[in-house]
Amino acid sequence: MSASSFNYFLPNINGVVKISLPSDLTEEELLNFPAFVKWITTLTRSLALQNSKAHKFNSSPYKIEKIDVQSIVRFGPDKVGFIKIQATIKNERGEWIPGAVFLRGGSVAMLMILQPDDAKASTEDDKWVILTVQPRVAAGSLAFAEIPAGMIDNSNSFTGTAANEIAEETDIKVMEEELINMSALAAPQSTTTDWKSSTARGIKDPETETEPLEIATYPSPGACDEYIPTFLYQKRLPRDILNALRDRETGLHAEGEKITLKLVRLENLWRECSRDGKSLAAFALYEGLRKEGKIPKIEELSAEKLGDMRTKLAQKNNDVAKM
Repeated sequence: MSASSFNYFLPNINGVVKISLPSDLTEEELLNFPAFVKWITTLTRSLALQNSKAHKFNSSPYKIEKIDVQSIVRFGPDKVGFIKIQATIKNERGEWIPGAVFLRGGSVAMLMILQPDDAKASTEDDKWVILTVQPRVAAGSLAFAEIPAGMIDNSNSFTGTAANEIAEETDIKVMEEELINMSALAAPQSTTTDWKSSTARGIKDPETETEPLEIATYPSPGACDEYIPTFLYQKRLPRDILNALRDRETGLHAEGEKITLKLVRLENLWRECSRDGKSLAAFALYEGLRKEGKIPKIEELSAEKLGDMRTKLAQKNNDVAKM
């Protein structure tokens, strides 16, 4: 298969752009890749805002001249995983905007807080956070500590490698209805009008008022489209189970186990995960929302889940004893 190109009608703006493809990617695959569709739709809507006289780029708006798809990473033979592109974006003055983008799409992060049920529920006393420790080759690490990341699947469950490990080690299966969307509670609406010039902030244009960004954290917007809404999961449980979890995470692990769990005190999260942007973002969101009284009261873990956890922990302890 040889390299190819095609003309693409840009959504939200009346224009056509030439897209060049590598030999191992088809036009259909690109146009069906959710991350590309979301990125180009969001970008063109933001570019369309330049038509407003209030926009700081209105006098010489930027336009997409071409898009070169440089490489692709597949998850298996058929599924597109990541795409690297180079977009050429210029205005009539010849000024340009950096357009190298690593397309991978969104994910979710979860701050998991556990508190023993003999601690005062209305306080921050004795709260613990579940972390995952796993290889992160991009960071050059084989033991990178971070809060769990994954996705919400079609059954409304938190899923992914980290979620599977949490469920395996603790029998905590997190359902969507148990999650608190901290990103949505924070919702920085004022920043979506930062495209206006300093002399036009008071101008109202209902049809072009905001950039259509996700209510989420963008960990590397200079080069990657990834966005991460941050959720809070918090439960109270008997102290003996919490202690068992702490003992489990400090115990022996099977040789070659790629991902393990770690419990740290909530107040120490910012230090324990100072290298991980999503962990710092989660801690900042939690502290800010807590100070504003927007964090709901922490609830008890259900009796059914407690029973399952006791069984799971007993099995794990037996497995460790046999090692």
